[in-house]
Amino acid sequence: MAEEPHEHRATSAAPPPAATDSARPPRPRPGRLLAGIAACVGVGVAVPLAVAAAAQPAAAPVRVEDGSVIVPIRGGDAVVDTATLAVTARPDTDGGPRTLSESAEQDLGEPGDVAVDGDGAHWSYPDLGLEATATAEQGRLAVELRSTAEAAADTTLTWPVTGTDPAASAVDFPRGEGLSVPLDDDFWNSEDAGLAGTDIDMSSGLTMPFWGIDLGGLGAAYSVGDDGIGTLLRFVSDGGRLSNEAEHTFSGASGTLDYAVTIALTGAEPTAAAADYRSLLKERGRLGSLRAKIAANPEVQKLIGAFHAYTWGAGSRAEGIARMRELGIGRMWLGYDPESAPMDAEAVGAADDAGYLVGPYDSWANAQDPADSDTALSVWPDGVYPRDCVIEADGTPKTGFGGRGCYLSSQAVADGDELRESIAERVRDLTANGATGYFLDVDAAGELFDDHSPDHPMTQARDRDNRIERMRGLTEDDGLVLGSESAVGWANEVIAFDHGSSTPVADGLWAAQRDRESWGAWAPASGPKFFFKPATLPEPVATAMFDPAYRVPLYQTVLHDSVIGTDRWELPLYKLPDRKRDRVLLAMLYNTPINLVLNDDELDAHGEEIAELQNYFQPLHEAAATEPMTGFAYLSDDHLVQRTGFGDGALTVTANFGDAADPGTGLPGGCVEASVDGGAPRRLCPEAA
Repeated sequence: MAEEPHEHRATSAAPPPAATDSARPPRPRPGRLLAGIAACVGVGVAVPLAVAAAAQPAAAPVRVEDGSVIVPIRGGDAVVDTATLAVTARPDTDGGPRTLSESAEQDLGEPGDVAVDGDGAHWSYPDLGLEATATAEQGRLAVELRSTAEAAADTTLTWPVTGTDPAASAVDFPRGEGLSVPLDDDFWNSEDAGLAGTDIDMSSGLTMPFWGIDLGGLGAAYSVGDDGIGTLLRFVSDGGRLSNEAEHTFSGASGTLDYAVTIALTGAEPTAAAADYRSLLKERGRLGSLRAKIAANPEVQKLIGAFHAYTWGAGSRAEGIARMRELGIGRMWLGYDPESAPMDAEAVGAADDAGYLVGPYDSWANAQDPADSDTALSVWPDGVYPRDCVIEADGTPKTGFGGRGCYLSSQAVADGDELRESIAERVRDLTANGATGYFLDVDAAGELFDDHSPDHPMTQARDRDNRIERMRGLTEDDGLVLGSESAVGWANEVIAFDHGSSTPVADGLWAAQRDRESWGAWAPASGPKFFFKPATLPEPVATAMFDPAYRVPLYQTVLHDSVIGTDRWELPLYKLPDRKRDRVLLAMLYNTPINLVLNDDELDAHGEEIAELQNYFQPLHEAAATEPMTGFAYLSDDHLVQRTGFGDGALTVTANFGDAADPGTGLPGGCVEASVDGGAPRRLCPEAA
């Protein structure tokens, strides 16, 4: 495996003023509860508005009034000021207009005349070389801005600017699984949280290119086209209150001359923007299906009900598999490093007999000098390094993750017969033991590159397409059950599982992991302390990543029935003992597997508990893994009691992250309760560290 984790960093601007109370819990938002859920324990989970709404887009045409473009959308009208790009909603409901976006930050100059036809409204900004179109798309406002100045220097546009309406109270965004952040929260406005003053790359720093704003009884959902390539989402803190700015760079060299944004009115529930994005993916034919993946390859079925674990030492041998079976662990995905912890055919056969799925770790993203490479997975045919490295604009190779070698260009791979055959041979070698699974690191993580090499030029969009095609080859041509790192939305059709999408990574995690004394190093080979040594995150980092009051299942709302997601591979359950209980409850609440590392010592210490947790999880996952997440709600004002629903009553799960019993549900603190198909609830109260 890579020596250091693949890092997605946010770039910091000047920090906001320090907060006076960084530990203050979020302010109650009772208006964000889904209808009918908070009342009592037995009612069904409501479906978010954007999923439930079946109404077709309004039939009224786009029109012009007093210099503004009026676009009929679901729930009202959107009013676009062509002079500034400010957008206002006129909802059909009571409460008056809402600001969907402030004016663009840049001076747009005098706009051209507006023309309206059957495709919508069209105008231009001659000073910036931009052409604009506003249309209604399936009940949403769709704005497309296209730069016509291909030969000119790159230009940027900061728009939309959101969260400034007085009624706005929270922003919901898919960093990892997802966060719901109150705009006036002291912690998130503080420097400690590491959010305010940062720019997040929407194609890699978010798992999907959308965000949502709670507008007081209503919500607004924003999505960015081309998978967010070329666009940043900025978090601004002003006077102790957050807002957001999207900044797009128009670049001919990077292929980002088009900037498409959709804006929708939704319900106020924190998953509404995710529900809208799911609908958008489905409308565009880009939503995958676990059912279809299982039909195409029955081995995918082995993921249903399985926990995930990387194996070391005896865990990679047949006797380790037998030990897991003796403990009563029913389903597992087992991954291994083919260099330091390989599995032979006997171990793979034992795993197959147990109903487990096995797969090697691999990466096609790193190339190193064969003379001093630290892993055989970074060694390629003679001449590949440095010839086929991603080349920066200044002509230098793009340094690989962990400061090792370079990033290998996916275009060079696509163009090179010898390199493609080398990869095909590697896949054959790594699966010759009978493994039917495969974990391809980095490819689905979302970090994309412009390659300035004259021999293999590539834009980020081309890089994305290359990765999709080669992952598709592993699943469709090689018949493997494929997983990758932190899978972003555009990869959902070609993989079955991922490691990392559940984790909302805060930047401070990387600093913690580099402290080898406290975190652990890459030794011994039978159980590297980097994975096995218990550690404690700094409190602000742990709060930003794992505080359940701020977590919200956006990824699951979009992709639960397409991709099985887990926490990051270097954050197995027992790595962070003080967060274990909450992480177990989150996994059960979201119907996602727990990620582990296993060797003899780990099975001695935790094997019985792992079996108990896996046996509780398996029937819940069997009931709902192929069903969409159809509801989420906070059942208490402090957000520590939460409920999810899947399918049409297939599974309902309630979790109490607090320490005391919840008076509304009767659920004890630190417990989760699940009901399959409306049956008698089953309760789990995992031990704290």
